[in-house]
Formats: sequence, structure tokens, C-alpha cells
Amino acid sequence: MKKNIPPDIMNLISDIQRNEISEYYIYSKLSLKVKNIENSAILKHIAADEMKHFRFWEKVTGRSPKPKRFKVNYFYLIARIFGLTFGIRLMEKGEEGAQETYRKIIKYVPEAEAIIKDEEDHEKELLEMINEQMLDYVGSIVLGLNDALVELTGALAGLTFALQNAGLIALTGLITGIAASFSMAASEYLSSKSEGEKTGEALKSSAYTGAAYIITVMLLILPYLFKLNVFISLSLTLSTAVLIIFVFNYYISVAKDYPFKKRFFEMTFISMGVAALSFGVGILIKLWIPFEI
Repeated sequence: MKKNIPPDIMNLISDIQRNEISEYYIYSKLSLKVKNIENSAILKHIAADEMKHFRFWEKVTGRSPKPKRFKVNYFYLIARIFGLTFGIRLMEKGEEGAQETYRKIIKYVPEAEAIIKDEEDHEKELLEMINEQMLDYVGSIVLGLNDALVELTGALAGLTFALQNAGLIALTGLITGIAASFSMAASEYLSSKSEGEKTGEALKSSAYTGAAYIITVMLLILPYLFKLNVFISLSLTLSTAVLIIFVFNYYISVAKDYPFKKRFFEMTFISMGVAALSFGVGILIKLWIPFEI
């Protein structure tokens, strides 16, 4: 099936071949490690498709390029650490710019259009079938994360001006945060039960909410534990809050295919807005109720 194809186009096809065989190894390795039987079957199915496409291109080029070992190891580790859906979708996003390359190839290998369409449609359908528990509870994680960011950035901003003592601010914030995390977890449990969820599912929802809250609390309070100037600590806390919002929204935008910018700026504006208002409240309280710590 080898055709008269210009060398530059042949090199493009060889690169696609390497991607196909690399992804075959990624999906195959992951299929052996995941515990969920259905997810394993889906990954094996996708791996088989990748090998089928590799064999097609092999007939076109007469070449059998080796996989990109770095890519195989990198995305395998990403998927193992951050979850299947995130790892696979991140890999697929990295190939979105390949459409122009495909258009160049189709001029010389018209049969490739069907292969490309099959790959895009079929793999998207299969990826939608992957079931990951953490992504099923994204709503609960968002609840805990968002509440902790809004409440604690606001509280720490107010306490910073009112107390101006790093140790006291950290202690007060920690007590407030831990108490609030228990309260949020309990509220999420009761809310889930009232919506008809089973006890086990409600407990998982509350656990994800509480865990997201307490982890966020710990990260936000951390700068105050270094005994720096309290206003420097506040700046670091606000920077940490923005970083948490960025990382979380990037993760969700990839794993759930949500728009990133709108959600990022919305959460950032709310958190920083509450912090600014709370800082103002701290100034007023300090002026109205003067006392020394």
C-alpha cells in the first residue's frame, strides 16, 4: 500500500505512527493497573484501536517506528497520580493542534480521513464511559474547596489587621477552619440524605467536602506558621488561594471538559472580594474596639 508520498509528509505520518504506538502502550499499561474491571476493558479497547491505526499507517509508510518512551512514562504516571480521566484527556488535548497535519496527509492518503474520524468519535465515546469515583463527587469537592477559600481568606484577612500577631492568627484560623470543616461535612451529609442518596453515598459526599475544606485550610494558614510579617503572610495566603483556584479549575477543565477561564476568574473574584471586605471589617473593628494583644 506504500504510495508516492513526499518525504516531508512521510515524516509527518511517521510521527503520527509513533503517537499511535505510544498511546497503545499507555492504554495497555493502564488497563493492567486499574482495579475497575469496566475501566480496564475500555482501556484495552482503546489500546486495540490504537494498534489498528498503527498497522494502517505501517502499510502506508513501510516503517515501524518505536514508541516515544518519555511520552509513555509521563502520561502513565500522570494518569496514575491524578486519575485516568485527567491523564487521558490531558494527552488528547495535547493533540488538538494535529488537525492541520492530518489535512496535509489526507491529500496523499484519502483513506486516512475515515481512520481519523473513527479515532476522534470512537475514543471520545469510550472516554465518556470511564467511571472514576472522585469525579462523581466533584460537586462535593467544589463545595468544600470554595467555602474554605471564601470563608478562610476572609477570616484571615480580617484577623491579620485586627490581631497583627502571626501565632494568634494561625491558631484562630486553624480552630475556625477545623470547626467549619466538620460543620460543612455534616451539612453535606444531611443535604445528600435529604436528596435521597444512600447512607454510603452521603458519607462519601461529606468526606470529600470535609477533606477538601481541611486541606485548603492547612494550605492557607501555612504562611503564618513561618512567623513572617503578618502582612507578608497575608499576601502569601492570598497568592496560595489564587494558586489553589488555578490548579483546581485547570484539573476540572481537563477532566470534565469545562471552560477554564470563566470558572477561574469567578472563583478568584469572589475569594479576593470577600478577603478585601473582611480586611476592611478588621480595620473598623480595630478602630472601634481598641485593645492590645
